[in-house]
Amino acid sequence: MKILAIDPGPEKSGWVLYDSAEARVLEHGIVETPALRGIILRHAHHGGSLLAIEMIASYGMAVGKEVFETCVWSGRLLECFGRSDKSRLVYRKDVKLHLCGSPRATDSNIRQALIDRFGPQGTKKKPGPTYGFKSHVWPALAVAVTVADQMDAAP
Repeated sequence: MKILAIDPGPEKSGWVLYDSAEARVLEHGIVETPALRGIILRHAHHGGSLLAIEMIASYGMAVGKEVFETCVWSGRLLECFGRSDKSRLVYRKDVKLHLCGSPRATDSNIRQALIDRFGPQGTKKKPGPTYGFKSHVWPALAVAVTVADQMDAAP
């Protein structure tokens, strides 16, 4: 199954298209958030595609305008995909627990867990499986891997 995983933001978002059968990234990028609609529509009509979006959760702390704008974008992107049976909202805490075994894991812990799993990023002359990844792409991959692993573990 192909998983289109998104780390949404109010202005820019990271995304990966992950092939769970081959455990590899097919495409990735960082785009202006409105441009994700085109990427989603391109993959929404493939019967084997699933959309996974990192979801924001409240932990009792005050949040700002960017968090609410990100929530609005998450809803817009889900609606654009149009298949609630093939979409998932994935909480950051669940990603941390799955990949690192701790809800206290940091972004660098998650990144390292992904590098341990897929291998080093590599260089321009010898690119690795995550070559070119930066900022929002790492959390998008973490969401994809979490969803893929949970689907494999389901009875």
